[in-house]
Amino acid sequence: LKILQAPNFRDFRSTFRAKLGRIFLVPADTFDNVKGSFPIAFHIWRLDCPELFSRITGDIFDADGRYIGSKSIESNDETRTLTDWIISTRNRHGEKIIGFNYSAANDIQHNNYNRIETSKEILPSPRGSLVTSHNLIESSIYISVRKVISQTWLNDRDQYLYPDDSWNHDILFQNDCLTFAIFNNNIQSQFGTNHWIPFTEEEVGARDSFKSHFMTDFISGKDRPTQEADLFSDNTREACPLEFSQEAVAVFDAGRELWRYYHSQNDSNPDASLYDIKLYFQGTKAMKNGKIQMKTDSTDKVYTELIRNLRNKLKILAAKIEPKVYEYGFLKK
Repeated sequence: LKILQAPNFRDFRSTFRAKLGRIFLVPADTFDNVKGSFPIAFHIWRLDCPELFSRITGDIFDADGRYIGSKSIESNDETRTLTDWIISTRNRHGEKIIGFNYSAANDIQHNNYNRIETSKEILPSPRGSLVTSHNLIESSIYISVRKVISQTWLNDRDQYLYPDDSWNHDILFQNDCLTFAIFNNNIQSQFGTNHWIPFTEEEVGARDSFKSHFMTDFISGKDRPTQEADLFSDNTREACPLEFSQEAVAVFDAGRELWRYYHSQNDSNPDASLYDIKLYFQGTKAMKNGKIQMKTDSTDKVYTELIRNLRNKLKILAAKIEPKVYEYGFLKK
């Protein structure tokens, strides 16, 4: 499907002119020696009809050859991508750097590679955009729309698009995405100041002061840039506390209990991130290739229950965000 959809194949599509008469899709692992969960497409071209591909509806068959529906396939060559959108948020005056949004390719296939890191300097080949005080909301939306969509064999090659402006008027959606990003990142305090602590020292019983209060200040309105007044807009953000949905509040509540339990440990690090907390309780193991990797579980029963509760609340929040991904044009069904 990449030759029909992927931005990297635009030149091919503009050069290869033929009418795509029919197309059908099957799971890749239907075939011997093919690994992975993605669609394989069979194209029937009419070479006698020069035509620039734009859109077609394909038939879908499962691994047993049963027809299970249809799927719209579009080139979107006249549409900008989600990558173009996040690039447009760079280099805003007076911004404060708080992280790095590592951005892989523009399709669902690469969603797991997208993540927010402490700094681009820790990456061998940094590709993405800085997360700053002036694009935190957009960066949170970017990572959320990439993470809340579950990959399937059928949507694996779907492309993310430049959204329409309607997201800009949905403050709860923006704050839901901010919440999701706060509790779904790869921030590690060993690589720099952790600006992503969403609680105060008093809330979690920290033994010492945090190096950064950026996130709680941002949430309360103290460290958030205000937009210039616009008489024709209903989305002018004032420097007042953010309002969160019930689902987002539930995530904060679950996270707060986890932070409290971590800070009750005698050797807790005041500036610990969520990643640091998970590493503390889960520990590491050596892989066959010699690399060190975080274990997937913990022997601490209290922590296990707390992290399970946080993950469950995040799943509920993700389910709330998911319909908006399509409604605002980040993806097409």
